[in-house]
Amino acid sequence: MPKKAQLFLDKHFKIAKTDQRIYGSFIEHLGRAIYTGIFEPDHPQADTEGFREDVMALIKELEVPIVRYPGGNFVSGYNWEDSVGPVAKRPVRLELAWRSLETNEFGLNEFISWARKVGAAPMVAINLGTRGVDAARNIIEYTNHPGGSYWSDLRREHGYEKPHMIKTWCLGNEMDGPWQIGHKTAEEYGRLAAETAKAMRQVDPDIELVVCGSSSFQMPTFADWEATVLSHTYDYVDYISLHQYLGNRENNLANYLAETVQVDEFIKAVIAVCDYVKARKKSNKTIYLSFDEWNVWFHSNEQDKQIEPWTKAPRLLEDIYTFEDALVVGLFLITLLKHADRIRIACLAQLVNVIAPIMTSAGGGVRKQTIYYPYYHASKYGRGTVLRPEILSPVYDTDRYKKVNLVEAIGVLSEDEPEMTIFAVNRCQDSPIELECNLNNMGNFELIEHLVLEHDDMKAANTEEDPDRVKPHNQGRTLVKSNRVLAELPALSWNVVRLRLY
Repeated sequence: MPKKAQLFLDKHFKIAKTDQRIYGSFIEHLGRAIYTGIFEPDHPQADTEGFREDVMALIKELEVPIVRYPGGNFVSGYNWEDSVGPVAKRPVRLELAWRSLETNEFGLNEFISWARKVGAAPMVAINLGTRGVDAARNIIEYTNHPGGSYWSDLRREHGYEKPHMIKTWCLGNEMDGPWQIGHKTAEEYGRLAAETAKAMRQVDPDIELVVCGSSSFQMPTFADWEATVLSHTYDYVDYISLHQYLGNRENNLANYLAETVQVDEFIKAVIAVCDYVKARKKSNKTIYLSFDEWNVWFHSNEQDKQIEPWTKAPRLLEDIYTFEDALVVGLFLITLLKHADRIRIACLAQLVNVIAPIMTSAGGGVRKQTIYYPYYHASKYGRGTVLRPEILSPVYDTDRYKKVNLVEAIGVLSEDEPEMTIFAVNRCQDSPIELECNLNNMGNFELIEHLVLEHDDMKAANTEEDPDRVKPHNQGRTLVKSNRVLAELPALSWNVVRLRLY
């Protein structure tokens, strides 16, 4: 007999309507993310601007709503002016964050053109490492001011008559990290971010701003950093960022699948600090969260140490993802959805080649990594109203985590169709679990399909030679009985149960 778990959902008990930007992503001048990733002018499938159409097709399939650019650690040494104007006149720079050679062939305007083609809004980070207020006010004048001033007229001279009207901006990147170029204390960064925010809003009052939170839950300055930075910036920003990468470095599957428990605690802690500052300031304003770097990242750590410095687009951070990584990405997506009331933006880092769901070969083809599928399913079927889940599940313990649910699940009511989707992961390594979903106040419903991502080899990966080794099927076993749905979740599986309401 399979193990059993229960999920209770009621359409009146809502977390929030999803902001579609929770399914965003990230492109940095790092490794092959851009060069031979999204931009390869000599490729057979390059368009007239040098953008790879085969890659754009997969990004459009994902329906990526927003893309963060140009970094990442890269931005803390970036002179944005290097990346605009005639390509032949753009300088080649030593890029210190990743010790690579940056040619600036692809720059700010190219990114905006590419983002429009794939249907994504731009989310641009500014350099608060080696630069500050002056460069920030100039870039927003260049991108967002209609004309009649030096920088806006320079944009028009560069061939872009209309302003780009970039709405979302990041005030630096991971400024709490000692690895960051121009690393600052919380006091130093908070003061600079506040003054930068004020100057940028003078140019364009309608922008929204993301201030740097902690680079991970493990940072020694965590929480104190958020409290100090927000004490300076609370009145001038809209979001605070979170970053977190997971990895199975010890080859301990039970621990690995439980790591999103810590992610959940991280999110709750950041919300608590935001609300503490709100209370201390007696403010009516709520700060929202931008989880603008998240993913699995550990496979490439050793090989990256062998990369020769000062080369263009080296093979950096090219993690080849396994089936178990796809399960963790699915669990991460469920965790983000559980906090849809406060997380408005999230960026899977990154999009192409660099710790990415999409991999390319220079001059060759493109393939989907294992993590592509849960990301695709959530983006396609997870837009709407997130319902508050109550889960009764068997639990397990590890040496790090206690009483971890074997089943994690969430339900989302579609915003466009009379449909509901249940996303569920079975963490159990040796048994399927029958998930009884009790759906209240939903009316009548019928099964559309039950998608399953499963594999008997946890280390299975999609390679250039075998690109479809790990992919979902729609033969999941689900029965609909009255107001209940009985879904069989295979051992170690990602499940998408789609229901039509009528």
